[in-house]
Amino acid sequence: MNRICAALDVPDLRSAAELARKLAGHVGMLKLGLELFTAHGPAAVEAVRGAGLPLFLDLKLHDIPQTVEGAAREAAALGVQYLTVHASGGAEMIRAARRGLGAKTRLLAVTVLTSLDDADQAAIGLARDAVPRLAKLALAAGADGIVCSPHEVGSLRAALGKGPELVVPGIRPAGAAKGDQRRTGTPAEAVRGGADWIVVGRPLRDAPDPAAAADAIAREIAGA
Repeated sequence: MNRICAALDVPDLRSAAELARKLAGHVGMLKLGLELFTAHGPAAVEAVRGAGLPLFLDLKLHDIPQTVEGAAREAAALGVQYLTVHASGGAEMIRAARRGLGAKTRLLAVTVLTSLDDADQAAIGLARDAVPRLAKLALAAGADGIVCSPHEVGSLRAALGKGPELVVPGIRPAGAAKGDQRRTGTPAEAVRGGADWIVVGRPLRDAPDPAAAADAIAREIAGA
């Protein structure tokens, strides 16, 4: 299994389709984020569907349950395989998202953004155990998996067992710039910790040869 989920963090459909084409056969899934989907809506999904890879719509829904249920229903109608919500939206919101998605689209709950370090989390009132607490709440409410940083994946896998999917962003190959990410890790570290999927954006998007960069990450994972 290719565990690499490539984040198509580009602003236009042509760039998204081109990057998806280059990465087909070198990654296991494509992620469409908020920037691309806000700009182009469902057309963004159609633009990259031809790559023949599972699609992950990373909208991080966070609203009242009725609104999230309706948005999840519309996302499922697009034929994507994964959708994200914020676990901090609470159990009823997550249950509503699960109802809206139906059986074919998997629901991932985001715990704490990888851009937040300890000081940031304290400033907004998040307790030190926020990640495991939110993960357990989300799974009990019907989420299929959890999005967490490389810093928490090992402890979550130990606590949650083999069942839930763990999706890990904040991936940076050794020596790569962190950018606005704070809680980061290498591909090998995330996989050794128990990640099912690692989300890789800028290290692929900005590489001179995205396919070669993906292959290098795949080799690192294989060695882990």
